[in-house]
Amino acid sequence: MKQFLILLFLLAGAATQAQVQPSWKEIGQLKTRDAKEIKSSTWSIGGETLDRDYTDYQSYKHYLGPLGAKRIRLQGGWSKTEKVKGQYDFAWLDAVIPDAAARGVAPWVELSYGNPIYEGGGEAKLAGHIPTSPEALAAWDNWVRAMVTRYKGQVPEWEIWNEPDINKEHTGKEIGEFYLRTARIVKQVQPGARLIALGLAGVTRLDFMRDFLDYLKENDGLKYIDILTYHGYAPNPDTSYPQIEKLRELVWSYNRDVVFMQGENGAPSTPSSVTIGALRQYDWSELTQAKWDLRRMLGDHGRGIATNLFTISDIHYAAGDHMVGVNTKGLLKTNPDKTIERPKVAYKPAQHVFSLFDDQLELLQKAQPVTDQSTVQAFQYRHKDNGGSIVTLWSAEARPADEYGPKPTTITVENARFTSPVLVDLISGKVFEVPRAQWKRSGSGYVFTNVPVPDYPVLIAEKGALSLK
Repeated sequence: MKQFLILLFLLAGAATQAQVQPSWKEIGQLKTRDAKEIKSSTWSIGGETLDRDYTDYQSYKHYLGPLGAKRIRLQGGWSKTEKVKGQYDFAWLDAVIPDAAARGVAPWVELSYGNPIYEGGGEAKLAGHIPTSPEALAAWDNWVRAMVTRYKGQVPEWEIWNEPDINKEHTGKEIGEFYLRTARIVKQVQPGARLIALGLAGVTRLDFMRDFLDYLKENDGLKYIDILTYHGYAPNPDTSYPQIEKLRELVWSYNRDVVFMQGENGAPSTPSSVTIGALRQYDWSELTQAKWDLRRMLGDHGRGIATNLFTISDIHYAAGDHMVGVNTKGLLKTNPDKTIERPKVAYKPAQHVFSLFDDQLELLQKAQPVTDQSTVQAFQYRHKDNGGSIVTLWSAEARPADEYGPKPTTITVENARFTSPVLVDLISGKVFEVPRAQWKRSGSGYVFTNVPVPDYPVLIAEKGALSLK
């Protein structure tokens, strides 16, 4: 624990390089909270690829609770669990699922990938094919039944497969049939489970999604989707939403009750020559990773979309998978043996968001702030207990940069309550008093002038709506 605190202290020092530095009085620092201290929220953190031993849960578990996310995405690993036909070894999951739950972080588990010990069993890797032979499908059914039976007391949500649209041999109808057979087994064993489809790799394959939904509709299967997850990476995260809205419109035309969730997104922290995976064609730094993650998280949250931040630890892909090398999207920097070297700059900002944007805040979708900068994104919240207002602000004009001059911005906020407004930098966590000369009551709202808005989210907030230290 002492080493952990020292690393966070060093991280806080690194993060100050990015903070907004207004000539305003600094009055405090955001307080972060452990997951156990947070009643509920929509935030999840990625814990993927343990099924292929590309990360080490035992090394990163000490950072999980202090991070503050209330859920963690895990991959079930049929091939890792059943290495001999008909024999299951759950020891590796028994060391993860109960531990995460005990830390206040609810696991949601993805049922995947294939198992090559069966002919027609598919591959145990990203972009592998689903099982297809009668023997393999029967074995899949048995494994799913065993998984859900074992962990139904600790896993409230099950996701079925991951990125099936990457494999070009898969059709929407084929995945619909596979999804439905799996969903019915889960519900037989755990009637109260929430079912998550489909971990789509992209958000543009509307034809694939339509065929999937048509199959479910024709077979009384739409009731088996509680949550729809999608991924889709963009260098500027704010450009993602028009296509996401098209996907949401399509899904809701079939079932308006489906909850939308961004199931996997994050940015690398290293130059293109180092990382693998999505967005590898661009150069990144720990600072631009932190900015990108903040923009994606609060861009989702401001649109009522739940979020899984990808991911907690750097991922070491091995030969034989879809790619080979280190995917540096982790909030934790790893050593070559997958143990944790230290938290990156992005860890602390994620803590700030997870600690603040919980179920105590209400998104006011009909009270959007107005700014004099067309590139500035803004969303408004109200603290349910004390009525204090919070506004998120960032410049969305381009991909996050290592150097960016904040835009002096005028913001008009209606249906709000401010008595002691402050500016909050979500990277450093520093809180500044807004000078009285730069805000005023105007009609039924408030006007703030010359607010420095960088290319990552900052807050204008009522001081009483925050927890400071």
